[in-house]
Amino acid sequence: MSRSSIIGLLMGGIAIIGGNLMEGGRVESILQPTAALIVFGGTFGATLLSFPMRDILKAIGALKEVFGKEKISQEEYIKEILRYSLITRKNGLVGLEQEIKRQEDPFIKKALRLAVDGATPAVLREILSQENITYAEERKRIARVFETAGGFAPTIGIIGAVLGLIHVMENLADPSRLGAGIAVAFVATIYGVGSANLILLPISKKIINNLHSRLFIREMIIEGIIGLQSGINPYYLEEKLRAFISEKKDAD
Repeated sequence: MSRSSIIGLLMGGIAIIGGNLMEGGRVESILQPTAALIVFGGTFGATLLSFPMRDILKAIGALKEVFGKEKISQEEYIKEILRYSLITRKNGLVGLEQEIKRQEDPFIKKALRLAVDGATPAVLREILSQENITYAEERKRIARVFETAGGFAPTIGIIGAVLGLIHVMENLADPSRLGAGIAVAFVATIYGVGSANLILLPISKKIINNLHSRLFIREMIIEGIIGLQSGINPYYLEEKLRAFISEKKDAD
């Protein structure tokens, strides 16, 4: 599990609920099924209208990346590339055939296949760089799904508030029904603004941050494969790859 994502989500929820309790409120006061239906149903409907189903499904699938532990280890990739370099120096590029079959990362597998099949460094870089561009555009579309939903949610919350106030105005003669309408009005606003700023927009930012980390790793892989393809000494290749490593630890 991604500790930062889980802790951030919990802290946001605890801050709101805790603040409500400290002011003498009750948890039940902010649990309004009607407001939830209006805000979350309306937000999902508007987002669904804005994007093709393919992007919506990929965005849902990306939640595993946001809240799960993505295995991005620069050190592991460096060790793997250096191992390939030693195999290449001993058996030539053809010695990587078995490694291609065992490799699970599709990007490394494609890079190795291009190298083994005789692609020049320039062609290899061009193909993989274009793949990175395509990959980045796809991940940005997924991030925009959550960003767009985060833009709709507060507005839908206002719609819920207006509907609640309409209900209040229709029942001015019956004081017993005024409380429910006012509750829906205010809670709908909380749901809209809260879900946007505590969940949807942060998820979008997390996807973009993960994208930058992944592209960084992919650039390192490209340089590594071109290096072993060119026959660079493993020691110099390692130094070249380690130049990519930042002082920060691997992404959470």
